[in-house]
Amino acid sequence: MRLYAKHLFPHLLDWAMRHPRLDPYRDRTIAAARGRVLEIGVGSGLNLARYCPAVDRVYALDPSPALLRLACRRAAQAPVAVSLLQAAAEQLPFAAAVFDTVVMTWVLCSIAAPAAALAEIRRVLKPGGELLFVEHGLSCEPRIARWQRRITPAWRRLGGGCHLDRDVEALIRTAGFRLSALESGYMKGPKPWTFLYQGRAGAG
Repeated sequence: MRLYAKHLFPHLLDWAMRHPRLDPYRDRTIAAARGRVLEIGVGSGLNLARYCPAVDRVYALDPSPALLRLACRRAAQAPVAVSLLQAAAEQLPFAAAVFDTVVMTWVLCSIAAPAAALAEIRRVLKPGGELLFVEHGLSCEPRIARWQRRITPAWRRLGGGCHLDRDVEALIRTAGFRLSALESGYMKGPKPWTFLYQGRAGAG
């Protein structure tokens, strides 16, 4: 499993996350980013080409050296300045209140301690700053939610720690954020994997 996690999984993740079906969700999330931006879980850098001139610089972090290596080429070709950092979301290497925007796309599912990560995000956001996100997670349908809970123990071993059964809205609200916009529903595909939350939030 160590060989799979370190060498094979990063390439599988890059391939899976390049699916065109995800592009409209990425575009809508990234379009709202402004100023000094922190991207949590940059992965292989698939968001970097989407940042607009309203962004001064993107600080893009990921705990995986293999994924950061894949992100290097995309960072060099991005339309805005990008700094790549190896770090965990639970311990952000930044002072308090330094970012105008924090971006998360399909990453909260795999963070080991999501509450700690969201507390750190609140800490580094400036007053009036925004968290922009699109995440998959717990379905609003009880039958599908039950399946997600059954599948998750096996799935997270194959999916780099990915949990299918996290209630993204509840996690964000419990962390003290105030949701200013939220949409949820299924994208096309098997329901246990495709229930999405997309929105924006500020510190409450």
